[in-house]
Amino acid sequence: MGAAVRGLSQAVIILLLALIIKVDIRWSIFSVLGTIFVVVLESAFFSCFSMILASLMRTRERFMGIGQVLTMPLFFASSAIYPISIMPKWLQVVAVANPLSYVVEILRSILITGVYENMLLHLGLLIVMILVAIIIATLLYPRLAS
Repeated sequence: MGAAVRGLSQAVIILLLALIIKVDIRWSIFSVLGTIFVVVLESAFFSCFSMILASLMRTRERFMGIGQVLTMPLFFASSAIYPISIMPKWLQVVAVANPLSYVVEILRSILITGVYENMLLHLGLLIVMILVAIIIATLLYPRLAS
């Protein structure tokens, strides 16, 4: 829940900035509710991802360092900056496996393009990745408690 509140706070700030600088966003109840839903899903995934990393690391410093080392490449290996189709083949494989790519594509569909052709597929893949992350984090959690 903490990650969801943090993510929603950041989303509200970004949407307010977009409104202030007059970015052409599709403002509708569907786009706002869809954005909230996707941000909560993304928060759930990255919370589980953090829990998995914390379970595998023995010290807080190592966890924080590894977490930072992985966060930036996840962003650059997603479709947030470049379309996956123009990436090198090896990076396309990474981008397709990257949950952030699906979050970006869903939000882009909801807020910018209004093209929803692959949105259900992307949403389904994101939910599957979240479920896998929840299972792994749940299995590894006893390591944190010991």
